[in-house]
Amino acid sequence: MALKKPFQTLDTFSMSSMTDVIFLLLIFFMVTSTLIFPAAIDVNLPQSSEQTSLKPITEVYIDAESKLYLVADRNDSIEENSTARPVTRDELLADLLLIQQQDSLRAVALYADSTVAYARVIEVLDLAARNNLRLVLATRSSQK
Repeated sequence: MALKKPFQTLDTFSMSSMTDVIFLLLIFFMVTSTLIFPAAIDVNLPQSSEQTSLKPITEVYIDAESKLYLVADRNDSIEENSTARPVTRDELLADLLLIQQQDSLRAVALYADSTVAYARVIEVLDLAARNNLRLVLATRSSQK
């Protein structure tokens, strides 16, 4: 007496469960990943409605006490650039000129606290302009 199978096996592999797992993993990593915030310097930026397409990786900060800080390369590992390095005006110029020699098209972002005197911001902008450096003044977007 010959026994017959009640159904025939399929020779194809179903990828639907695999794609479900990959999709769930993608959602999990997107939700749990951390965002990279600007350096740990507390800077209250002024508001602006304009946006720039430049994505500078070198950043200069002026905090509420008018102290200068430099983050030379935002693309370095987070552990190396967890805090910005305090610099003097002359050190800032030397570092920015060195960065410009390495990459002449690189833009530098200037983050200045909204309470900083206008003259201090202009001093840094003028320092960059006299040395042909591309400096972008960073602001936070205005709420509409």
